[in-house]
Amino acid sequence: MVGEDIEQGVYPIAQALRMAQEQELDLVEISPNAKPPVCRIVDYKKFLYSQKKREKELKAKQQKVVVKEIRFGPNTDDHDFEFKLKHAKKFLEEGAKVKAYVFFKGRTIVFKERGEILLLKFAQELEEYAAVEQMPKLEGKRMIMMFNPKKK
Repeated sequence: MVGEDIEQGVYPIAQALRMAQEQELDLVEISPNAKPPVCRIVDYKKFLYSQKKREKELKAKQQKVVVKEIRFGPNTDDHDFEFKLKHAKKFLEEGAKVKAYVFFKGRTIVFKERGEILLLKFAQELEEYAAVEQMPKLEGKRMIMMFNPKKK
């Protein structure tokens, strides 16, 4: 079966190798799982170079997700809140995700409600810049909330 249809471009392996040697090129197996296996006569070094170049271009086109963290305490004052809010807006405009969290030290864990209120107020202020990805959730000594930037 392999190499019976010479008109359609299917050659037996020996004939394909001979053709590659005549042209002083290499026989490269493109798809080994296909029936019959697909091979191409090319300059192998050039083939590898073009493959690496293609992979590099694809990697350059990928968008990297950046997560910026903003830390609050349960007793964060208004001025500090506004300062951190300004930074969060800047991060979101740049296209980064924002992870805001309230860190409870020692006995401040008693003020869980205060931390949740602070994060919900933060979410309300960022309403036009970001969408809430995750509502406030307590993980150990941290109450975390995630924000995704809104598309323009």
